[in-house]
Amino acid sequence: MSQERITYKDAGVDIDAANEAVQRMREHIRTTFTPGVLTDVGSFGGMFALSSLGAYQNPVLVSSIDGVGTKLKVAILSGKHDTIGKDLVNHCVNDILVQGARPLFFLDYFATGKLSPAVVVDVVKGLSEGCREAGCALIGGETAEMPGLYAEGDYDLAGTIVGIVERSKIVNGLTIEPGDTLVGLASSGLHTNGYSLARRILLDSGDSSFSLFEHIPAIGRTLSEELLATHRCYANAVLPALEEFEIKGMAHITGGGFYDNIPRILPPTCSVTIERRTWPVPPIFSLIQERGNVPEPEMYRTFNMGIGYVLVVPAEQAPALAHRMNAVGESAYIIGNVHRGVHEVDIV
Repeated sequence: MSQERITYKDAGVDIDAANEAVQRMREHIRTTFTPGVLTDVGSFGGMFALSSLGAYQNPVLVSSIDGVGTKLKVAILSGKHDTIGKDLVNHCVNDILVQGARPLFFLDYFATGKLSPAVVVDVVKGLSEGCREAGCALIGGETAEMPGLYAEGDYDLAGTIVGIVERSKIVNGLTIEPGDTLVGLASSGLHTNGYSLARRILLDSGDSSFSLFEHIPAIGRTLSEELLATHRCYANAVLPALEEFEIKGMAHITGGGFYDNIPRILPPTCSVTIERRTWPVPPIFSLIQERGNVPEPEMYRTFNMGIGYVLVVPAEQAPALAHRMNAVGESAYIIGNVHRGVHEVDIV
């Protein structure tokens, strides 16, 4: 009995397309290489020489892994894939920055139902740009084509970052005390959190839905441009400030908003009061809240509301720190204070 020959491509996996993607992304990846990188694109494992970093008395490696959530859906619907990789890198850089670490290298994971070399190259272009700007080498990754698991056109993206900090300079929040002050750094919009709620309200609400390419007067641009605004990276502003100020704790305002992220750095006997009128809330958040009739506490638990990063310093240093951040291109605001309490955040 004769049997039809079936190839891997017949099953939906195109190795030639994957090889083409690797060749096209190679030039972008190599632009991120730093002196510590010991391997080229395509190695089984990425290698990084810690000896290239100079003198550390007691170095500590700090790692984190994350994704960009359903912001990916906005990128797919918009047909714009060259910024989502930068979102991922910046998110991960900020996560390890919280502990005082500077980034060393990054690895990505891209999975899709049907591989489009043009799409994956655009994603890697964004990854490479984010890594270059943060001084972080893109030393490895995985591109997986999985028909049947992902619909054609859909993809997922995740990344792992590794950074380094001198043990004596780890920022952990343990010295935060009543009387300290919170300085907030402005976000560029939603960053990479709250998109499931934002999409449901703005894009999936039937006759009252917006078009992604519709100019929205309330926000001054199209919804696609607003929702795909790149997640800010704070490393280049914050790392030098760690040498100048007594920064006791830092929080990246991501999933969970203010209510869940700030307590992660507080000692158990401290609470925080945030004064919400001390910074301008970008209009996209007001649009979401009004269109979806979202309770205000839910907004501050889901979104960053215009503050992407928070630093805790002694009260007397807060004005100088805010001035320093503004001088290097951030928009900084004194947004609250620490007081004795039971590990809570109060927004007034």
